[in-house]
Amino acid sequence: MSPIAVGANPKVETCCAHTKVPEAHVTKSSPVENLVLTTYPEDSSPIPLSWGATSPEARGPVVASRYRNGLAKHNTIGAHAGSYCVYHALAVGSKQLDPNHVADYTNSQPAFSIPENKSWYNDKDIVAMDAFGHLTPYLFDEVSKAEDVEIRPTIAITKATMQLIEMKEAVAEGRLKVDGNVVLNENGDLSVSKVAVEPVWYLPGVAERFGITEDELRKALFEDTNGMYPELVTRPDIKTFLPPIGGLTVYIFGDPKFVSDPSKKLALRVHDECNGSDVFGSDICTCRPYLMFGIEEAAKEAQNGGSGVVIYFRKEGRALGEVTKYLVYNARKRGGDTAAEYFHRTECIAGVRDMRFQQLMPDVLKWLGITKIDRMLSMSNMKHDAIVEQGIPIIERIPIPDELVPPDSRVEIDAKINSGYFTTGKVMSAEELKNVQGRQWDNFE
Repeated sequence: MSPIAVGANPKVETCCAHTKVPEAHVTKSSPVENLVLTTYPEDSSPIPLSWGATSPEARGPVVASRYRNGLAKHNTIGAHAGSYCVYHALAVGSKQLDPNHVADYTNSQPAFSIPENKSWYNDKDIVAMDAFGHLTPYLFDEVSKAEDVEIRPTIAITKATMQLIEMKEAVAEGRLKVDGNVVLNENGDLSVSKVAVEPVWYLPGVAERFGITEDELRKALFEDTNGMYPELVTRPDIKTFLPPIGGLTVYIFGDPKFVSDPSKKLALRVHDECNGSDVFGSDICTCRPYLMFGIEEAAKEAQNGGSGVVIYFRKEGRALGEVTKYLVYNARKRGGDTAAEYFHRTECIAGVRDMRFQQLMPDVLKWLGITKIDRMLSMSNMKHDAIVEQGIPIIERIPIPDELVPPDSRVEIDAKINSGYFTTGKVMSAEELKNVQGRQWDNFE
């Protein structure tokens, strides 16, 4: 039995996945020739991958690419680079990139080490990233050559200097002190260690986190992406998936080794992307002010001999996307924009108030070796509960200071506090939320 092959003519005699278009319909001028739509276990010899094994060698590499010998030997569904995989396809399609290009990883190794810990070998603790993703070019180079398959890193580790106007102001106002180590100068430049992570899902573990079966997860992923990944159905033997979504970036202030040291205090902010506020300064939400507060507090903790960590997840608009977010903004402003209607307007358009699903978020904390959080710079009950449920205690929760809340974002923050966000202040009643109103547009049209 062979993988499905199709040509340019879409008419086939049956819907069976193994049906081939008659050879007469395939010509050299056809836009697609001999395209393999999916594979099956009986046609394949995937490189062994045992999630949660006791060593990286026993675990095996993540192999997704079909190129070279990858069609028969891949052990992972999907494509590398998350949402950017489409640009890779465009580069290949426009003949600007050789699909069989072999990457030269000389001098690209991690700029610092993340201490290995037992969670790297636990298929319950880490299900949404490859614990060895930063080491794959070095651990599995011989496998890549011997099997003639592409094995790519899904984690990169580097160092940088961070420049933010808020940190310059913090130095000028005396809240941050220049120490030449964390805060480098009067400009407020911060020394930072960074980790970029692309998601790698272990499907049985992801399903368990959500309280559903693996079959239910596979069906939902297949159907809701309009059949983008047929191997979710045809390859039940393959347990790993590279989802076409954004990843995350870890920003570490202070010595990276201190992050996993329980004798050191840890200040942590887990932040979900908000392009409008984080980058362009929109005042309709507290995202940038809270992010800047988190960075400042992380730097202070590092200066005090502990560690500061900020983790930035690509989950724009509560993972509903920026288009949906802006539609909600329009509906809010045209409807009076009260805190009482804050979540309802999102639910009317999106059908759900939030799709960030924090169940997978703690994996990176386990990978970093975090065993406790002394100061959690977040008010989110969902983030708090997800972390605690994974066995990481949170000692203290730090809300955003009231003076940092922009006037137009009172709608957001008061609605969230009413729904369960942590606060040391007042929790408004449903009736009181009706009187919390955002800025009104002067002209709606």
